[in-house]
Amino acid sequence: MGVLYGYFAAADDDDAVRAIVRDDGEPSGTGYDQLVIKGIDPVVELAPAEALLTGRPEDELKSDPRHGGLVGMLGEGEVVVVSLTDPLRDALAAAQPASLREVATAWANTDDAFYYPADPDDLTDFLEQLSGLASRAMARGARLYCWMCP
Repeated sequence: MGVLYGYFAAADDDDAVRAIVRDDGEPSGTGYDQLVIKGIDPVVELAPAEALLTGRPEDELKSDPRHGGLVGMLGEGEVVVVSLTDPLRDALAAAQPASLREVATAWANTDDAFYYPADPDDLTDFLEQLSGLASRAMARGARLYCWMCP
């Protein structure tokens, strides 16, 4: 079936936890501006794209406490939410469609980024949607997060 990844915007870490710890019985992320996909882990697979978008070396972004920082967990890890970095949000919000296509093409050809051959067109579509989410988040002063559910 695969892991679901819900990239979303929230006001802060406490708000991000409310996206997964719900009293209303709704699925994770309901009511949040989000993009739900399979196959692009925010810590491992998104890192090369983040490096390309921000110009930060991967070792620098991996040392950023917001790069995949655990924000909250439901139960024994049935659903977790992690933070994305502000430089990634800012770069995505500022990116032009042509540059997103260039990043997607380079990202698809990154060694060890994916466990399967990645399609640059699919990655471009993902980055365009994530760019829109980042733009809306910046307009509201929000940050980016990702919930993960096996």
